[in-house]
Amino acid sequence: MLHIALHFVVPLLAALAFQRPRWRSAWLILVATMVVDGDHLLATPIYDPERCSIGFHPLHTLPAIVVYAGLFLLPLMFGREPDRRALRPNARIVHLVGLGLLIHMALDGIDCLGM
Repeated sequence: MLHIALHFVVPLLAALAFQRPRWRSAWLILVATMVVDGDHLLATPIYDPERCSIGFHPLHTLPAIVVYAGLFLLPLMFGREPDRRALRPNARIVHLVGLGLLIHMALDGIDCLGM
């Protein structure tokens, strides 16, 4: 139960820390990335408390995590406004999606350490 709560609390803390003026929309985007757990529906059984998600489910594999890192980093490198400070609106969304997915994978990875 704590693991599931952390999937809401950690994104909230990240939104408050890094997106203060727009924390609500940032938090919603970060939480929306939990749809990545849809790949659990491909497993039998769907939920196994003794199974580590990382490396087992298709969207929880290293290649997928590399893509999530790209979603996080590329907007920082190429998505800035001409004044080089703020991210363009679409780049901000892609950046937040990448951050949300990386937070999700980190939390799942921490959960795996306890197994």
